[in-house]
Amino acid sequence: MIFYDCATAPSPRRARMFIAEKGLQIETREISISEGAQLSEAFLAVNPAGTVPVLVTDTGLALTENIAIATYLEAICPDPNLMGETAEEKALVAMWNTICESRGGLPIAEAFRNSHPAMKGRAVTGPRNFDQIPALAERGMARVADFFDLLEARLSGSAFLAGDRMTLADITGYVFVDFARVVRLRLPDTHKAAQAWYAGMAERPSAAL
Repeated sequence: MIFYDCATAPSPRRARMFIAEKGLQIETREISISEGAQLSEAFLAVNPAGTVPVLVTDTGLALTENIAIATYLEAICPDPNLMGETAEEKALVAMWNTICESRGGLPIAEAFRNSHPAMKGRAVTGPRNFDQIPALAERGMARVADFFDLLEARLSGSAFLAGDRMTLADITGYVFVDFARVVRLRLPDTHKAAQAWYAGMAERPSAAL
């Protein structure tokens, strides 16, 4: 297998943490987004969408989405389980993973890509250029604050997002909460449950990768 990574981007970090939690050693190739390597002819031959992460399996299949990478790795390496064991737990992991993507990751990306000078003309990932829309940045900031409130409400009654143990959903939530620093947003001090969960995730060895 070959894993195409980018050390500075949140989406590859999610896959990187998942791989580490599984205890897997996979050949890794760094794709520097800051240098535009994701748009190089060589990488577009691997993933025409020009996005990372990508996991190329031993048969040559290129998996270009985090959920696909996680599903594949969970299937070939079931222990430790990170995507649920019972029907209800699997459903909760999938639900909270999607919630973190749509209500956390997407708003952060909107806020960052539509406001940061480095993202001018690159407001959307992929090979096609799009102009920034300041109103989307403003809306994204407001939605991130709502996401933090949602996490606090959930974690006030649950040790982890999908139940009583760490799963893919927590990796996704943690990475996006951490990445919110790029738009100068952090979990409020009043969000004690979310703060405790975040601190616990940050102590995991995979979080340092």
